[in-house]
Amino acid sequence: MNVRKVAKGVSEFLTETVGEMIAEAILGLLACVLLGCLLLLAYMSWSFSPRLTIAGAGMLSLFLAHGAWQTFRTPAKSLRRGLAAVTAAGFTVAAVSALFLLFYATDCGCL
Repeated sequence: MNVRKVAKGVSEFLTETVGEMIAEAILGLLACVLLGCLLLLAYMSWSFSPRLTIAGAGMLSLFLAHGAWQTFRTPAKSLRRGLAAVTAAGFTVAAVSALFLLFYATDCGCL
């Protein structure tokens, strides 16, 4: 009876460990692919038009700065509407993506 419980416990542990290893490998691969795509996009944009690349980076920076301001400022009494909601959501997505890249792409060895 005890041997079965021990075997079942070991089996569950091994299944969980292998599952976590596979998940880590998949997330690391996705992070490397995302980082590669971002670098390729920056390279292609710069080779097409450096001025438009700088202008686009400036506009993206303003968009994210407005989203950060909307996210971290003292909350207003009314709900966010229009541009404020879009920029706050964009900032949140960008922040989560940056954390994803920070934790997974730095471990992949592609850097």
